[in-house]
Amino acid sequence: MSEQNKPSLKNIDIIFLSVFGSGFFPWAPGTFGTLVTMPFLYGLGTLGAPFFMYIPFLAIATTGACFVADYTQRNLKLHDPSWIVIDESLGVATTWLFLQEHSILHYTIIFVLFRFFDIVKFWPASYFDKEVNHGCGTILDDIISGIFAGMVYLAINALGII
Repeated sequence: MSEQNKPSLKNIDIIFLSVFGSGFFPWAPGTFGTLVTMPFLYGLGTLGAPFFMYIPFLAIATTGACFVADYTQRNLKLHDPSWIVIDESLGVATTWLFLQEHSILHYTIIFVLFRFFDIVKFWPASYFDKEVNHGCGTILDDIISGIFAGMVYLAINALGII
């Protein structure tokens, strides 16, 4: 990356896309971005509001992230750089919507499941990751991975495995 298109935490879009700079963690920034999101989700979970009430916020944040990611990637002449971790935050928040029990164990399980699906990228997540060059591709592959992780979480919860 050239010096002229190097991201700066002085820019609000970089702060947003990197989740307050957590995407610049030197190794495993996606995992770190997901991890940084977990205490926030746990805090929201303690409020006791039904999870479906968060869906409009998540939809708006996802839509905004798609456009901000596209704008920033075009300006910096980049495609899905590792420091963009808002997609991990939104993806694990999507998995969080499936949560059945507010406990550290269940939060750990959704974290692990989301990271697995985010790394493996089963179709159609792989399609968005590789074929969609708009900022939507950067963001939506993780939303899809979050849905897969949530469905697997529901299945293992229903089977009494957890």
